[in-house]
Amino acid sequence: MKRTYISDVKVGEVNKVQGFLENIRDKKTMAFLVVKDITGKLQLTIEKEKCPEIAEAISGLLPHSVITVEGPVVSNEYVKMGGIEMLPEKLTVESKAEALPLGPDANIDTRLDYRWIDLRTEKNTLMFQMQTELVKAFREFLLERNFVEIHTPKLIAAASESGADVFALDYFDGKAYLAQSPQFYKQMAMAAGFERIFESGPVFRAEKSYTNKHATEFTGFDLEFSYIESYEDVMKLEEEMLTYALQKVHDKYGEKVKELFGKEIIVPTLPFPRITLKDLYAKLKEKYGFTVPESEMNDLTTEAERMCKEFAKEEYGHEFLFVTDFPKDKRAFYHMRKDDVPQGYDLIWGGVEITTGAQREHRYDVLKAQADEKGLGEDVKFYLEFFKYGCPPHGGFGVGVDRLTMILTDYTIKEVEFLFRGPNRLTP
Repeated sequence: MKRTYISDVKVGEVNKVQGFLENIRDKKTMAFLVVKDITGKLQLTIEKEKCPEIAEAISGLLPHSVITVEGPVVSNEYVKMGGIEMLPEKLTVESKAEALPLGPDANIDTRLDYRWIDLRTEKNTLMFQMQTELVKAFREFLLERNFVEIHTPKLIAAASESGADVFALDYFDGKAYLAQSPQFYKQMAMAAGFERIFESGPVFRAEKSYTNKHATEFTGFDLEFSYIESYEDVMKLEEEMLTYALQKVHDKYGEKVKELFGKEIIVPTLPFPRITLKDLYAKLKEKYGFTVPESEMNDLTTEAERMCKEFAKEEYGHEFLFVTDFPKDKRAFYHMRKDDVPQGYDLIWGGVEITTGAQREHRYDVLKAQADEKGLGEDVKFYLEFFKYGCPPHGGFGVGVDRLTMILTDYTIKEVEFLFRGPNRLTP
């Protein structure tokens, strides 16, 4: 007999269900079990006198054991879980669970030590289902617009953005590095004439950051596309992609998210508001009395990021905010400049920076001069080769899938990654 997901069981028919035991009430003459799979929960009602073999099989069984059970599913108005129950005729214990090493109030480090158990909650299941729908929607949106999916190497010969914050490792007789981003190879694809590409994959940052939003390995969703006229084209594509994806997640999981997380998935309106860094700081001072230290005026501070959440809602009635016109010393060397101002942006959502995007410099001589200016000439020599033989104007951005999930759930980075990696965690 084929397995049936709990959400698909048919009342009045014999069904075969497999899953984890969530709860067991073993009485003298009756036993009530709750089995769950990834689609839902089902009550099993067992009359011990009629089913002595099943009664023996469940004796001493602990929650989180895995079972296979077959039997008719019938209606019962007294059962809270959908008004149905199964009356098992056959039950097989596939795996016996020991007493769990953590409870519902365990601290985050204990939960991460036993992550495979921690992940069994309904909230965590929903979180990764949302994440799946989000990335699926990104792909759909881009594939409909003639993008090609590529997979770039994560072992590289030079630091992908700068000489700092990279993981170095032995590579036969030399050195290699884990890629900080697919940036260089995305641009190589532009030089190759691919015109529109995207990638979803791991990103590595050797940052000793102990915050709720940083990790040493995370999942990035990156794209690059050619024949743009300005970085406004890049912002437009991103706002449209995010709106499309959030609509999909809202339609499929909005009610469940509201029930389990107490959060509304808000689908943004277009276009997203835009403001320069200088004007943003002036507005934050005017509205909230916030003054940024002189030494940090050229970048968006963490505190200013947080304030953008309230500011964007009050000023524009929006959850998102594009911040533009960063000084060149705070932007990567490959950002195109106009009047010496990098042609790029940060996108803030929910008080968190989720994207740095830009029009790239595609002219070899200008790009080489900007790399030399940052002292990176030799380190990026291989990258500069991509631009010697013709390259169209292009731009792109990357978003952190984990950070998007953080904002959708109000969880921390440790809780939204399948397995968190940080300065103090390399297992399980």
